[in-house]
Amino acid sequence: MTTVRAAITQTTWTGDKASMLDLHERFAREAAADGVQVICFQELFYGPYFGITEDAKYYDYAEPADGPVVQRFAALAAELKLVMVLPIYEEELPGVYYNTAVVVDADGTILGKYRKHHIPNLEKFWEKFYFRPGNLGYPVFQTAVGPIGVYICYDRHFPEGWRELGLNGAQIVFNPNATKPGLSNRLWEIEQPAAAAANGYFVAAPNRVGREDNEYGDAAVTFYGSSQFVDPQGNLIGPMGSQVSEEVVIRDLDLDMIRRVRNDWQFYRDRRPESYTSTVKP
Repeated sequence: MTTVRAAITQTTWTGDKASMLDLHERFAREAAADGVQVICFQELFYGPYFGITEDAKYYDYAEPADGPVVQRFAALAAELKLVMVLPIYEEELPGVYYNTAVVVDADGTILGKYRKHHIPNLEKFWEKFYFRPGNLGYPVFQTAVGPIGVYICYDRHFPEGWRELGLNGAQIVFNPNATKPGLSNRLWEIEQPAAAAANGYFVAAPNRVGREDNEYGDAAVTFYGSSQFVDPQGNLIGPMGSQVSEEVVIRDLDLDMIRRVRNDWQFYRDRRPESYTSTVKP
């Protein structure tokens, strides 16, 4: 049996970048001490969720995909022999910014990055002010724990990208989030399980937790945590994470299950891409 021990983390904004970086380093060290082989942090992990407002001061959180934050955690990955998925605010050029996840292998090698494709623009999710849409496709990264992909927060509402990741060979898809109560609650219960079952792979979805009123006061929203792991049959692996508290959620993933499930449900064999004409029209 090929088992991977994986972790996802959820926390709230501490109030400053330095302490957020230190907190996530502690999460990684604690996870590695518990035998974890791969870890994914929440969306935009070292800052507040600044989509609450439109304010150019938050551009200062952006840095290159091989900048100081990634270099720090790449060194940590090598030290701990831990694959890391690092959701950052990426600066490609001054004024050109993306919502990005950088994937680092267990030897500290920066394997590449995924840029969030689908950018929301609605009340307290004013992301088009901060991000260009992703333009790097749906890469799958060959890591020490196998092939993994990334799909970020609002992306999860679009089934096409989930399928692209499956066709590109992903066995685990990490879906970091900043999701608050409201319309999303029911979707949080069904979307990741549906994607996992439809595509025959594992999904791991960390979410922020708590109220970032230390940044936004009365305008703050309350993120509901509930980080989750889902198996290729669409079943939760253990309970969801806390709805109110910081947590590192750790689960063991039996990758052999992917072959068994796909042999039972031949969704890839029975696809009819030549008939799906409307889904690829703008």
